[in-house]
Amino acid sequence: MEKFQELRSAANKKLQLADHMLTMTYPMVKDPHLLLSSVENLFLTFSYGMGSVLHYERVFKRIPPFPDNFTSKFELFRDKCTKKYGIDTEYLKIIKDLRDIIIAHRKSPIEFSRNERFVICNGDYRTRAISLNEVKSYVQKAKLFIKNVSTIVSKDEAIFNR
Repeated sequence: MEKFQELRSAANKKLQLADHMLTMTYPMVKDPHLLLSSVENLFLTFSYGMGSVLHYERVFKRIPPFPDNFTSKFELFRDKCTKKYGIDTEYLKIIKDLRDIIIAHRKSPIEFSRNERFVICNGDYRTRAISLNEVKSYVQKAKLFIKNVSTIVSKDEAIFNR
């Protein structure tokens, strides 16, 4: 199995996990910390999807070799793939937003739950709240993104299934 196929599969698994957390687990336990776990899985969904397209392009030598870090992949994906494949730039904003949430959480001295929201405070006590509806909308966008990615990378898949 090629790298782009593995990444597509991993993206689907992370998406299913995030969706399951929101639709099955969260309604039972009502723990807003699950929203953060879903955000992390959604970020990995988008990241793996992006990597899948980049490795697909790399197999056909349409893009140069690239370092395996988020910034390089993101810029290369934005510059070389979004226009070529008609990928909505809204996905790029979502990827940045999810990454910002995760970074804010890692740097956060204080976090708490309030009114079924997960609230992250930074050092200056500015807050970022994550709600169930916000994460659900990210899941819906992630499903569309992965559908686009699957369409892109499965065009020439018969070549690799011999």
